[in-house]
Amino acid sequence: MICKVLVVDDASFVRMMIRQVLIRLGHTNILEAENGFKAIKLYKANTPALTILDITMPELDGLSALKEIISFDPTAKVIMCSAVSHETIVWEALEIGAVDFVAKPFRSDELGKIITKYLGPI
Repeated sequence: MICKVLVVDDASFVRMMIRQVLIRLGHTNILEAENGFKAIKLYKANTPALTILDITMPELDGLSALKEIISFDPTAKVIMCSAVSHETIVWEALEIGAVDFVAKPFRSDELGKIITKYLGPI
């Protein structure tokens, strides 16, 4: 099944790397945002099946965006993907409602397995 996936990171090269993993898995309906405000706007307009969300971003950080997304859609599947992987941050994200956490730098095959865990094979 082709699903919408929202990729949120302030670094365009990271968005590109995640996009490549998604395309390799067969997902081509990919939305992108570079900050939390745009992520929330795109999420509310498109309700993607999966969101991959960075934590440290300008304007609005990922944890704040996650709170807003979860308050809008408590069933949202959000994977946090960040270089900030302190245990307290990871637990906070999971307590807010993230379904998983991937530390940067990530391996493409590792990210692919996690994406498939939540979206299934195409």
